[in-house]
This record gives sequence, C-alpha cells and structure tokens, in this order.
Amino acid sequence: MLNLAKSRENAARRLSGPAVAILSKCRLKPDTLTWFGLGTSIIAAGAIATNHLIIGGLLVLISGLFDILDGALARTTNQTSRFGALLDSTFDRISEAVLFLGLLALYVMNFSPTAFLLAPETEYVAAIVLIFLALVGSFLTSYARARAESLGIECRVGLFTRLERVIILALGLMFNQILIALLIVVVLAFVTVGQRLVHVRQQIKSQDN
Repeated sequence: MLNLAKSRENAARRLSGPAVAILSKCRLKPDTLTWFGLGTSIIAAGAIATNHLIIGGLLVLISGLFDILDGALARTTNQTSRFGALLDSTFDRISEAVLFLGLLALYVMNFSPTAFLLAPETEYVAAIVLIFLALVGSFLTSYARARAESLGIECRVGLFTRLERVIILALGLMFNQILIALLIVVVLAFVTVGQRLVHVRQQIKSQDN
C-alpha cells in the first residue's frame, strides 16, 4: 500500500510539474488555487444539477487539478503552512459535498412524485442511496487519515483517495454512467476506510509491543 501511495504521489508530481513551474513564476499563492478549486466545484455542481453532465465532468477534473496544484505549488515555493493545509482539507470536503449535492439536485429535479407513487423508480431510489453512501464514504476516508495522523500515525495507505474519486466521478458524468460511478466510489471508499483502520490498528499494536 505504501508503494501505491508513492506511485500516486509520483504521478501527481509528473502531472503538476510543468504547470507548477509556470505558476511559480506568476507569483500565485497556493491558497488562491485552493479558492479556485472550490469555485470550480461549485460551478461544476451547478452544471450537474442542470443536466449538463459533460461540462460538469470536465469541471470536476479541473477542480481536482487545482487540488493537486495548490499543494505542489506550496511545496515548490516553500509556502507550506499549517493553516494552508487546514484550508485545503476543509475546502476539499466542501467541494465533495457540493458535487454530491449537485447530483442529488439532478435526480430530485427530474423526479415526478405522481409517477413515483404509482410505480416506484428503482433508479431514482438507488441514486439517492448511493449519493448518500458516497458522501459518507468520502468523508470517512479523509477522516480516518486525519484522525490517525492526529494520533501520530502516518496513514497514506488506501486504494481509493480523493484523486481516484474525482476521476471516477468525472468519467461517470461524461459517459452518463452516474450510478456505476457512484457504486464504484461507495465500494472502494469503504474498502479504503477498512484498509486505514487495519493499518492504524497494526501500527498501534507494534508501538505497544
């Protein structure tokens, strides 16, 4: 799992390297990119809610790119700070919540109460449940890492981080396979939570011994 984390970091570094070199010359602050990422997520949620799925998917990818760039820029320009890390993490959670809210609005606004009462729509019910579970799973994945690190245990392990969630959600939107994307997010998010709990338990046991 640590090899997976390193591979993920190396891929993100290669992806962000050219852009960070340009941004560092523009004297942009990392927190500015964090704000851009949040703003893009809000616009993406609006596009999703109004059934502009391809645009929404592209904007989700762009918001994810901002999420990579802000940290990379902070490290490259020696502008890392504890508050910047807190702001980034907080805005990441808000961004995810807003995107899922956009998905919820999409299904609610395209739902006919009369039709539902006469013949329940399986897809509608499944979508609502999956959106809720995806939101919970996404938050728990991040919480497990944050709580572990507050205990002094590094916790970068896990199959499915925010980067993977962004990519799967964006692809699901662009190819109009939202339910499949949500199902993947739900299953792998909870798998990742389990992996992190097992990792922390093992670390605590080794420390106690």
